[in-house]
Amino acid sequence: MNERSIMTEDEIKRAMMRIAHEILEKNAERENLALVGIRTRGVFLAQRLQENIKGIEGITVPMGILDITLHRDDLDQLPTMPIVGKTEINFDIADKIVIIVDDVLFSGRTVRAALDEIIDFGRPKKIQLAVLVDRGHRELPIKADYVGKNIPTSLSEQVKVSLKEHDEEEGVKILCTNGTESTF
Repeated sequence: MNERSIMTEDEIKRAMMRIAHEILEKNAERENLALVGIRTRGVFLAQRLQENIKGIEGITVPMGILDITLHRDDLDQLPTMPIVGKTEINFDIADKIVIIVDDVLFSGRTVRAALDEIIDFGRPKKIQLAVLVDRGHRELPIKADYVGKNIPTSLSEQVKVSLKEHDEEEGVKILCTNGTESTF
């Protein structure tokens, strides 16, 4: 399996700081902002955005954790039942600008499941999407509002995001599973 480094630790850090600035530029109602990270790596990225926003504006944006397992549309196709994590949204999302945070945007199905889960908690004023990597190949009409890096990929490639909080290393790599060279 070939792998190629796409983002270093420093590049991830800069991308997350840029996304934090973009969120603040796009949303004047800072008191209504809320971050919701999709388990697993989206949670760590949401925490980083929360810290960056606090460093820029001096405000602590509420942050929640979303587990989309029960909203997946492929549960009947999985070989084993996945482990269901806990969704933790300890604030009222009504009239909030909720920013869903995830590591990789691919088909759009994870985001669709996240939207379903968020709506179970109430009716936000607006929902936006922030991702570290957009790799293309959408199956649903979903587009990120904030993107760390667009990485065109082929379907034979995988995007692997590693974060220190979970993986003990930091970076983004493309893995080519069919033995050919990466297209990027």
